[in-house]
Amino acid sequence: MRVDNITGRHVEVTPPLRRLVDQALAKLERILNDRAVSATVTLTKEKYRHIVEILLHARGDHRLTGVGRGNTWPLAVRQAQQKVEQQAKKLKSKWTDGRHRSARAERSDAPARADAVAGPRIVRGRYPIKPMSIDDAVLRLDSGSEAFVVFRDADSDRVTILYRRKDGNFALIDPE
Repeated sequence: MRVDNITGRHVEVTPPLRRLVDQALAKLERILNDRAVSATVTLTKEKYRHIVEILLHARGDHRLTGVGRGNTWPLAVRQAQQKVEQQAKKLKSKWTDGRHRSARAERSDAPARADAVAGPRIVRGRYPIKPMSIDDAVLRLDSGSEAFVVFRDADSDRVTILYRRKDGNFALIDPE
């Protein structure tokens, strides 16, 4: 990242102050990786108040700004850096989410195409198999919204399936 200008208004920019600003900008550069293009920092001193304004230009015509105020330079620089850092993280998440979203869309298209070629899917389900009589199974099928009832026949102790046919009658599947 290129530091265009560190301007001091009513203050002389000393090497320790420049080092403090460079450390803050280095952290911002780590967050944005190589997408940070340039930065301009303005340091202002008004009576007892220290004001730091950071203007960071990122790729894609994005401008991140942060103003920090405090009674010392480290406090003001830290506040400005935190404001820009928050914006940088939000911008970076938009960049990465956009990439993930497009990759996710490509992956979601593949199963849709595979389903069209392969035909219907098999959906597995688990049904509790309870011992009951055939009359109880008929009552359960009549009262509920179930399409079928899988139960253990109380008389023969075998698994049996009861379902409603299209003509309204019941069909009983009793495996041998």
